[in-house]
This record gives sequence, C-alpha cells and structure tokens, in this order.
Amino acid sequence: MLELHNVSHIYPNGTRALDDVSLTIPKGMFGLLGPNGAGKSTLMRTIATLQLPTSGRLVFDGIDVLAQPEAIRAQLGYLPQDFGVYPRVSAYDLLDHMAVLKGIAGRGERRDTVETLLNQVNLWDVRRKAVAGYSGGMRQRFGIAQALIGNPRLVIVDEPTAGLDPEERNRFLNLLAEIGENVVVILSTHIVEDVTDLCPRMAILGQGHILLEGAPGALIDGLRGQVWECAVDRGALDAMRESHRVISTRLRGGRTIVHVIAPDDPGEGFQPVHGGLEDVYFSALLAARAAAPVA
Repeated sequence: MLELHNVSHIYPNGTRALDDVSLTIPKGMFGLLGPNGAGKSTLMRTIATLQLPTSGRLVFDGIDVLAQPEAIRAQLGYLPQDFGVYPRVSAYDLLDHMAVLKGIAGRGERRDTVETLLNQVNLWDVRRKAVAGYSGGMRQRFGIAQALIGNPRLVIVDEPTAGLDPEERNRFLNLLAEIGENVVVILSTHIVEDVTDLCPRMAILGQGHILLEGAPGALIDGLRGQVWECAVDRGALDAMRESHRVISTRLRGGRTIVHVIAPDDPGEGFQPVHGGLEDVYFSALLAARAAAPVA
C-alpha cells in the first residue's frame, strides 16, 4: 500500500503543481485521471523519488519514501511519459544492460530475467531488432519490460497509451491488467477509457488538487439522475453554456450533442442519460474551475 500525506510541490517559478495531495493506494490497478497540467507527472516523479516535494510524506509498505529513497527504488518499476532508450541497441542487449543496473549481476539470472520479460511482453521474436525500429506500441511494451526488472512491488506508468493505435492500446492494457493482479500499479493518464477498463480504484487530479477519489462505479452512480443530453445547432452552443452547466460537447451526425449536469429536468429537448466516467471526469473539472478564485 502507498500512502501520500499532504504532499505539495512548488516549482522555483512559483507554480504550485501539487497542493496538499493525500491518497491511499492499495494493491492492484489505480487510475490517476487529469488534464494536461493537472500535476500528474509531477506526482509520479515525486513517488518515483526523482524529485523531492516541497512538503508532505510518502510511505510505501512501511518505508518512508523520502527518508529511504534507495529502499523504494529497489522495489520500483517506472515507465515515464517520455521514455528514452539507446535506439540502435537491440531490445535483448538493452534489457540485459538495464538488468545489470538494477543489480542483477549473475549472467545466468540476467539471461532468465531478460528472456522471461521479452516473452511476457510479446517481443521475443523481435528481440534482436534495434529499438529504433519498433512501433510505438512495441516501444511501450519494451518500456513495461524494463519497468518489471527485479520484480517490483510498485509500478508507475505515466500516459502509457497516448499515441497508440487501438490494437496496440488493447494489447498494452491487457498487459497492465495482468501485472496489476499482484502489485501496486499506478496508471497516470488523461484517457478516461483506460481507467474505466482497468482500475477498481481511481482519483481525479486537477490544478494540483485531488478532486474526487473512489471506485469508478460508485462515482458514476453518484451522478445518477443528474446527466442530461440535448442536440443543438452549433450556433446555439454559447447560449447553452450561459444557461446550463455544460460538461461536454461532441459532434454526432452534423449536430452538437451536449451533456449538462442538473438535479432536475433542464427543459425542452433534454433527455436523461446514464452518465459514464467521462461525465464524472468533466463534471469534477467544471466544479473545480467554478470554485477557483478569479485571478
């Protein structure tokens, strides 16, 4: 279990990326949703001991993360948003090198580790190919392989499916689901469907704050009877935003489909809809913007 207690981070330019974040993250898949700039990557780097918070405490299975960074790194697997590799080195040789860096010194143990991981992420047949020649999905699967060296008990993946095609995305998510059966896996993303498909627990981060936390199903049920849908002409969208709490819009068949939050029927043209996690996400961000002080 990972516990975050009142974690804040202020950059030298005064940007408050994290503001009093407290979370309890159990074993299994945990989704961290938020828009770009919400503070997700800052939080992931802080958990991974790549930067110190301005204030707060982090504890993983009794280990004080800030006081004992080496102890947590020995149990950590990390796939950052921008994962750099030596592009002309083969996947096999690069994993072998990373295994040495992770402290696996014995040649036989390293060989077993590398071969097991390449098979696990379905890259065995291309193990001698330079990583530069991999597709985006193959690179992400390689990234997970390096993150799993040493059997970590805490795995962090930051925006792992951004830019992947649907087939690669499904393959990657299935791999994450298998990993998440036995360890703590934090999935940081702005893609709502990834959390819906994978995570029994989640939190929404916005403007450095935790806006909502819980089980996706329970958060969706919390909006039951409050989500309404209406089709409008695009020219009427500004007026709709003035008169209703619009949480999302999308084009369908040449018309704009609007979702609004309201405790009662908003009026003519609206139909009740069973909201999804996307509605939860957008309504949380809307509420946070409304509550933010005017600069």
